Amino acid sequence: MVHISAAGFLAAAVAFLAVAAVLAIGWRGRATGGLLLVAVGVSSLWGGALAGLHWAGALHPQWVAPLEALRLGGWLAFLLGLVRLIMPSLAFRALAGVGGLVVAGEGLGGLARIAFSGGIAPWGASLSHMAGIAGAVLGLVLLEQVFRNTREEGRWALKHLFLAIGTLLIFDLFLFADALVMRAPDPDLWAARGYVNALLAPLVAVGAARNPEWSLDVYVSRRFVLYTASLTGAGVYLLVMALAAYSIRIYGGAWGGPVQFVFLVGAVVLLVMVAFSGQIRARMRVFFSKHFFNYRYDYREEWLRFTRTLTAEEAEIPLKQRVIHAVAQVIESPGGMLWQEREGYLVPTAEWNMTEPAEAREPLDGPLAAFLQEQEWILTVDEWQTSPQSDGQLAMPSWLAEIPRAWLVVPLLHRDRLQGFLVLARSRAGNLDLNWEDFDLLRTLGRQAASYLAQEEAAEALTRAQQFETFNRLSAFVLHDLKNIIGQLSMLARNARRHADNPEFLADAVTTIEHSVARMNHLMAQLRGGLQAGRVAEVDLAGAVQEAAGQHGSGLPEPELVLPEEGIRVEADRGRLIAVLGHVIQNAQEATPEDGLVRVSVALEGDWAHIDVVDSGAGMDPEFVRERLFRPFDTSKGDTGMGIGAFEAREYAREFGGDVEVHSTPGEGTRFQFRLPGWAVEPEAVSAQGGAAR
Repeated sequence: MVHISAAGFLAAAVAFLAVAAVLAIGWRGRATGGLLLVAVGVSSLWGGALAGLHWAGALHPQWVAPLEALRLGGWLAFLLGLVRLIMPSLAFRALAGVGGLVVAGEGLGGLARIAFSGGIAPWGASLSHMAGIAGAVLGLVLLEQVFRNTREEGRWALKHLFLAIGTLLIFDLFLFADALVMRAPDPDLWAARGYVNALLAPLVAVGAARNPEWSLDVYVSRRFVLYTASLTGAGVYLLVMALAAYSIRIYGGAWGGPVQFVFLVGAVVLLVMVAFSGQIRARMRVFFSKHFFNYRYDYREEWLRFTRTLTAEEAEIPLKQRVIHAVAQVIESPGGMLWQEREGYLVPTAEWNMTEPAEAREPLDGPLAAFLQEQEWILTVDEWQTSPQSDGQLAMPSWLAEIPRAWLVVPLLHRDRLQGFLVLARSRAGNLDLNWEDFDLLRTLGRQAASYLAQEEAAEALTRAQQFETFNRLSAFVLHDLKNIIGQLSMLARNARRHADNPEFLADAVTTIEHSVARMNHLMAQLRGGLQAGRVAEVDLAGAVQEAAGQHGSGLPEPELVLPEEGIRVEADRGRLIAVLGHVIQNAQEATPEDGLVRVSVALEGDWAHIDVVDSGAGMDPEFVRERLFRPFDTSKGDTGMGIGAFEAREYAREFGGDVEVHSTPGEGTRFQFRLPGWAVEPEAVSAQGGAAR
């Protein structure tokens, strides 16, 4: 019995120590919370000391009595702290004086007795027994005063704490009354005392968590409570089943053995079925949240779970279905349907475990959409059927009646505009009594979900806009090249009548036509494959510059070439490079008088190949170069220009890791420098490998 008693008091010490640690972490300096922390702390000390005395065989009144007085004083101080808030000062001082006398009597009464030995020996009708009875009675009186003077709605927060303290006091009252009559405490009651205290410690923690005004920010995880209760229940169930199976084996006769194993297998299968039942888990979560916590939801955990569900990057689950699941799981709903705006109507765009009704759509300017946007109410289908909203003006849509399990309609508002709504299936937890807490949480989650849906639609619109922008950019470049080709062919047509009999003109005309055909074929490839059409290859830069200048050799002033002796290579799409350089040379010719200068030079400086196009034309002012030159579709040539030549040149250079610089002075001319990563090769390699792809 000594070991049983010691284990019980040790369990009480550990339980109260755990509660004290949680309370100490969350304490914010309030007096009532501090008194509760003291009461729990001395209870832990009391249990540990009694366990040690049992193990040491030194359970003497001179040690037991002070411990009992310390524990009683802690709980009376806490109860007096609560009573002080509701009782006149004179009456409070009287009760406090009585409490002090009782605690003193508890401690001194044991010391006045002769020490006993050998476990629980007869104590006699000692003063400590009477003080223990008086202390328990005083505690119950204080408890009754606090409970009676607490408003009805406040008793819910105090009931677990009062149940724990009341049970402790009633147990002590019975123990000390029996000891006073029988001249010794009952050994069984004494042995059970530690276990009773350990059992009641969690109720103290729950009571503290329900009273945040004491500044005890106790966090008791709902998941921990649920799992602990589930494991405890499973353990008790298996213990009962094992006892039943043992009874079957003992009293079952010849059939006892087989029936025992069949019974055990059936019990385990039943336990597994219950453990994996979503409906039972949902009911348990609702039960614990409703009866053991201050608020129905753990908002931190719910928000984290909601965010994780929405942001889970699972390609097989679209965002729309994740939105349904994220909102539905909060109220244990097993399914739902998302409705969004499409061409002036609200229509189903996604469903999860719910069948879409036939030809279901709701006008965006209809009464339901207007009501959801203006009121932002969570509509309950059951109440809607019996009492339509707004004095009967908002009738339930026919499509909603076709959904068998429809339960709630949750509006999704983004920036106070209706993005859509959710229809959620009936909860697996049964007929839940929804209150303001449920509706506020659903409204908040609906707004957050609507922002995710709006962001997805904005991203899709941006993608479409980028596709159109790419197409428009390609079209602008193609039109720009077509304009140049048409210009070349137009000039050829104008000169054909005058020089038709000139063999040199005919040769130039054939060359120009061949170039135009090649250029138009390249444009066709671009239209088929986009801007990246063409082959990136190792290009002889001098040869590409010569070809670009040769295409514009008939224009005035004729381009002057300055080429290096060494070969210079770059990686580029040769066709596009020649076209871009041709645009720059043509721009220089158009800006320069016929007797002026257009010089194209190629050089290598370190790892950079430079192509400089210098002209002695009109030049440009710094503001034009800075603000307008590289702005697409901005031109100074009137209707004859497209305004994308310089822009295309710069974008092309940057595409291959280079850049473009322009230096210009009004009245003096312009220097256009085209820069690309390049390297030198031996002169003979240029003729042997020029233009070979790498």
